[in-house]
Amino acid sequence: MTYHIQPGTKGPLGSRYDGNGTNFALFSAHAESVELCLFDASGMEEIQRLELPTFQDDVFCGYVPNLAPGTLYGYRCHGRYEPQNGLRFNPHKLLLDPYARRLTGKLNHHDLHYDYEQGKEAGVMNMDKRDSSAVTPKCVVTEEVSDLPEYQSPHGHQGMVIYEMHAKGYSQLNTRIRTELRGTYKAIASDESIAHLKELGVTTVELLPVHASSAEPFLREKEMENYWGYNQYHYFALNPSYANEDALEELRYVTQRLHEAGIQVIIDVVYNHTAEGGDYGPSYSFKGIDNLSYYALDPRNLAAYWNHSGCGNSLNMNHPRVLQLVMDSLRYLVEKVGVDGFRFDLATSLGRSDDTKFSARHAFFSCLKQDPVLSKVILIAEPWDIGPDGYQLGQFPDEWFEWNDQFRDIVRRFWRGDSDMVPEFAKRMHGSSDLFGDRGRSPYVSLNFLTAHDGFTLHDLVSYNERHNYANGEDNRDGHSANFSANYGAEGETDSEAINSLRLQQKKNLLASLFLAQGTPMLLAGDEVSNSQQGNNNAYCQDNDIGWINWNKEDKANLTGFISMLIKLRQHHPLINRPTLPHGLTVSDKTGLTDISWLRSDGHLMTPDDWQDSNLQCFAMMLAATQDSVSDTLGDKTCSLDDAIVFIFNRSNQNQSFLLPKNNGMWGVDFDTAVEQLPTQQHQITSASLEISAHSFVMCSYSHSEEEEVQ
Repeated sequence: MTYHIQPGTKGPLGSRYDGNGTNFALFSAHAESVELCLFDASGMEEIQRLELPTFQDDVFCGYVPNLAPGTLYGYRCHGRYEPQNGLRFNPHKLLLDPYARRLTGKLNHHDLHYDYEQGKEAGVMNMDKRDSSAVTPKCVVTEEVSDLPEYQSPHGHQGMVIYEMHAKGYSQLNTRIRTELRGTYKAIASDESIAHLKELGVTTVELLPVHASSAEPFLREKEMENYWGYNQYHYFALNPSYANEDALEELRYVTQRLHEAGIQVIIDVVYNHTAEGGDYGPSYSFKGIDNLSYYALDPRNLAAYWNHSGCGNSLNMNHPRVLQLVMDSLRYLVEKVGVDGFRFDLATSLGRSDDTKFSARHAFFSCLKQDPVLSKVILIAEPWDIGPDGYQLGQFPDEWFEWNDQFRDIVRRFWRGDSDMVPEFAKRMHGSSDLFGDRGRSPYVSLNFLTAHDGFTLHDLVSYNERHNYANGEDNRDGHSANFSANYGAEGETDSEAINSLRLQQKKNLLASLFLAQGTPMLLAGDEVSNSQQGNNNAYCQDNDIGWINWNKEDKANLTGFISMLIKLRQHHPLINRPTLPHGLTVSDKTGLTDISWLRSDGHLMTPDDWQDSNLQCFAMMLAATQDSVSDTLGDKTCSLDDAIVFIFNRSNQNQSFLLPKNNGMWGVDFDTAVEQLPTQQHQITSASLEISAHSFVMCSYSHSEEEEVQ
């Protein structure tokens, strides 16, 4: 069939079928002309080229009557090829429509994707005139899918407990899930998966990137994949590797099933860079469509890219059309996929102005705040990049959650036994008010985590002193060197009962700190079953048993029940999960206790000298109910009304005697990480003196009585 093209409309961008034909619209401020290339059903034969006839508002557009959904296409952009001036138009390279909803297959690296002739001396870039269409995925004209209903979590922002997972690695080795579903989006929504998530008590699943991505050239040379998916080349099309059939429909199914189970879905998104790399990277889409607009280039040398991501380039978030692309992509995920929020990878990059300085008042943040759809969703920043002044923890807009790596590092170091950690540990347990309290931000914006996809798993954190990344093919040079880990007597797995017992206890200490601190906790999928990556702390390229969760650990290593108990304590106790930070200034009329206090092992308040004591090993954090905290509720659930709770931390290798504050009433022990069995109910105690085991975390609750007095 021969198609004819007519003048088109400049919006919406991308390809849009209206029932009679398809409109094509592509933004490019610097191209001279654009050809629409149509392909046969195989995607290998180019059957027709049509020049887009209309140019309005920097958009090339055209309407093709009778062109139906399922048609395969791409673009060729004509213009000057002057890399030294930031112009990289090469009509020999087939380019992907940035707004395509679906692509055929996955992009595999090939030297035909480079717009310049390779093998020349450094700095010489002559146009490569070989056609790349044979190795480039094709865009697919699709019909619009319906919007999904907005989901309202019963937990709200304050009650979130996040569970970070990889869409494939979560289920690939899970024998409880049907074979045909393992490693796919749908496995996340299987009955077995939902039952596990409900048993844990998590409220929110956070998926690692799901947009179309590819392996970097250096990984391809080693026949390896970018398993995590942070090397993205498209912001609408989903990764087809995690679907049996249609990725969009399957991910829509997941969000709806999880919503029915009361669980939110967050997507990790990567708008800080693309897979096209830097000066000498390939040309898949943006670089060939309008390099000057899409990328942040060095104004002193337009051939060079700003590289705040460490991946070769940075998107130009100061260009209105690039900002529009990101906003449209986010809105699409919310409205069409049913996503409840986003974690922004290297989010500092998104708030850099033309002079590269970060500002919380950048247009990107302003656009999100006023958007009628996106202003309602969860926004999480990874608050750093590798550019100048890239570390911006605590500096994002008030409503943003922020990954708190200081919580991760300090809590690890405290339980490992590092000196001078007590004051810093106390700050992290208090909700990191030193980082988030200046503007009166709620404590839950501190997104606390111990482990994430990047770094050691919880099991490896207590099993290895050093990283073991040799499988990555970089002679163990990649990955973090400062892990603040400990092996407790043997590097890696061991048959020693004593070492394994201590490791299990330390895992419990770390988890109790995570879930009972003020802030929002995030758990790495697999930590509940003591999953190991064999000491690899940078498993981004391990699409195999190293990167996949091993669900077959022995029962003793299974921490699901312990984590479930901690989450229940957190969600049902207003003192653990407050909407505002306590500062020790409010006193209860009932008990005379302040809303927060710090206690020595003799039961007295900590003094300035105590805080400076580098040998201090055992102390406690006490939270007391005042009128404000007692009235706090999570959703429509009634909260526990204990008058006070105390967290006792003993990081030493010796048992410690701890004297609970004497007052009228009764103390009870909620849990003790040194006790192997989970508590079935609170253990009431009649003495204020407790023996706190070495390397342990103990929680006690207090109920006031006018008639009883603890002896």
